[in-house]
Amino acid sequence: MIGRSRRDAGQAFPIYVVMVAGLLFLVFAFFAVGKAAALRNGAQGAADAAALAAANEMRRNYEKGFLASLPEDLLSQYLQRHPTIGCIAAEGLASANQADFVDCRETLGGRRDRVTVDVEGRKTVDSSVLPGSENTRAKAKATAEVEFLCDWTSVDLNDDSIRDVFYFTCEDGFLEIRPSSPPPWDQVSKILYDVHLVDN
Repeated sequence: MIGRSRRDAGQAFPIYVVMVAGLLFLVFAFFAVGKAAALRNGAQGAADAAALAAANEMRRNYEKGFLASLPEDLLSQYLQRHPTIGCIAAEGLASANQADFVDCRETLGGRRDRVTVDVEGRKTVDSSVLPGSENTRAKAKATAEVEFLCDWTSVDLNDDSIRDVFYFTCEDGFLEIRPSSPPPWDQVSKILYDVHLVDN
């Protein structure tokens, strides 16, 4: 009887070892998956920040071209075709969020210009249960849009008193701009243009 108990215990021990090893593997696997998800979220946050920074830089650079494009016929042409310089701001924001800048693309869209940024996280998953994870880094992409929010308001251009004043109806209210003495662009541009993330 005692001999059988010892044999049963001896046979059960390898099973316990396998079960414990399996549980440990699952724990490490769940940890690796959780770490990978966290790194992916971090990379996405870096991509979002970089895309928004690039879009805001684009909006800042619109000032001279926008003011020079008035009146309406030239403004319409300007909205369809103008230089966009925003990607230079994306690299710094990606780095500040522990990611490496990979690529940036700007696309003109008339009243909606877009910038898409690709980044790669700096930390690796590096899990012993996931082969190759020591070189695996999270990648993410984000797109931000600069949307023109206003419509031209017609005025009598024969009236000399308003010859140099241009009027717009915007989502946030009425706006007038005098190119010879324009209001601060950092204030006006936020009424003229909205910056936001969009789905890729």
